[in-house]
Amino acid sequence: MTKERLYLYDTTLRDGQQTQGVQFSTPEKIQIAKALDGLGLDYIEGGWPGANPTDSAFFEEAPKTKARLTAFGMTKRAGRSAENDDVLAAVMNAGTKSVCLVGKSHDYHVTAALGISLEENLENIRASVAHIVAQGREALYDAEHFFDGYKDNPEYALAACRAALDAGARWVVLCDTNGGALPSEVGRIVSEVIAAGLPGDHLGIHTHNDTENAVACSLAAVDAGVRHLQGTLNGLGERCGNANLTTLIPTLLLKDPYASKFEVGVSLDALEGLTQVSRMLDDILNRIPTRQAPYVGASAFAHKAGLHASAILKDPSTYEHIEPELVGNARIIPMSNQAGQSNLRKRLTEAGLNVEKGDPALSLILERIKIREDEGYSYDTAQGSFELLARDALGQLPEFFEVKRYKVTVERRKNKYNKMVSLSEAVVVVKVDGEKRLSVSESMDETGSDRGPVNALAKALIKDLGRYSSVLEDMHLVDFKVRITQGGTEAVTRVIIDSEDSKGRRWSTVGVSPNIIDASFEALLDAIRWKLIHDDQTEALKDV
Repeated sequence: MTKERLYLYDTTLRDGQQTQGVQFSTPEKIQIAKALDGLGLDYIEGGWPGANPTDSAFFEEAPKTKARLTAFGMTKRAGRSAENDDVLAAVMNAGTKSVCLVGKSHDYHVTAALGISLEENLENIRASVAHIVAQGREALYDAEHFFDGYKDNPEYALAACRAALDAGARWVVLCDTNGGALPSEVGRIVSEVIAAGLPGDHLGIHTHNDTENAVACSLAAVDAGVRHLQGTLNGLGERCGNANLTTLIPTLLLKDPYASKFEVGVSLDALEGLTQVSRMLDDILNRIPTRQAPYVGASAFAHKAGLHASAILKDPSTYEHIEPELVGNARIIPMSNQAGQSNLRKRLTEAGLNVEKGDPALSLILERIKIREDEGYSYDTAQGSFELLARDALGQLPEFFEVKRYKVTVERRKNKYNKMVSLSEAVVVVKVDGEKRLSVSESMDETGSDRGPVNALAKALIKDLGRYSSVLEDMHLVDFKVRITQGGTEAVTRVIIDSEDSKGRRWSTVGVSPNIIDASFEALLDAIRWKLIHDDQTEALKDV
């Protein structure tokens, strides 16, 4: 059976930039556009040329893409022709093959917000789309507030869409601008729109996530007949965000009836890069990836309960709806005091540590975990430290270096501008290959800001580890979490550090101490040791 084509439209660089606290630089927008193109998106909306310098610069420097690069703007203003509207001209001057214009489809917004007549608004839509088509460009019309407008005045909402289609628009995109529509409403209204004569193969859907139904509403629209879907990476967008493409894309590719009925531009091979692209965006934004994110989250395929892990060993499909590798993710069996030997053996196998069932070392590892968690450690979230604990119990933990001592100071002082600033400095003495080494580092970054004592310790420790320093150059800390917990008879500080490297690997380590700096240093040491082990330091491993 021939599959129908669905077209995917990404608006991360425009609508995603409406997210509070998000502002992409031009190089970042180029990097994201290249990643989106590598996935196989059909359209990449680059921004609104003329609205701000960054968007304008992007279109001047935009990379060549297989996807249709799209400029975004609004329909012409009343009282002037499309040819003489300078705002529309700036959009056209971007030179993209496709142009998407937003226009009103809700009668209330036409009269209250624009202050023009309903017919004038329809003429603005017709003339603007016709102007795009006359210049040989593909036209898309975003029908703003469509679902609210349809509920209040269906005849006018449909008239706005017909005006765009009659003028030659390739796609008319039905927008749930306020994000309040529910899936059942979207499905019903789209069906009525198609029954009214607007063809589904010219209709798109653009949803917002204010009721956390953006993906469900998009799928409901596909079920009803639309063939063009808009969304953003990681669900970025104004207020609560847009439909999340990192959820929509794998659902369309891997879940029936969509996988059987439709095809998209993203291949199964490209889908394996989805998790990496998702985390790349978070890295650009300096955000912590959402662990519970469907498909791409670090916890999306995590199995804590021993009963689950036992079943996973026999058949992963018992507690997983897809294979994590299909989206570039990985299965995790977290270790905690709830773990049984099934969890433990599975996690050890994933770490390359093969221990036979019934081996006494399994009980030893579990006992150590339970004792240390009673002291305040948490191996549920610190997979890297768990592996090191297990290696130590198995006699397979190499000693790459020995820390002899360290010292960290924080000084508060006035700078040359008479402003109070802090400066952290760390001194670390290590023994590597029989030689003592001392290194000193400050935590000041290139902007003159103090990044804190833990940053200073990390820089000092990595700075002079002999043959290991070059291995650690691509490692960086991406998250730092502190919790005061009750361990035994006294309160202690637990620190979790998330680290990442250029290979896209991400690992978590834990440190516990009454002293926050000492707890941080312990987690940092584990992070470095994990990195060295997994970067195949074979000479050290042979010595174990």
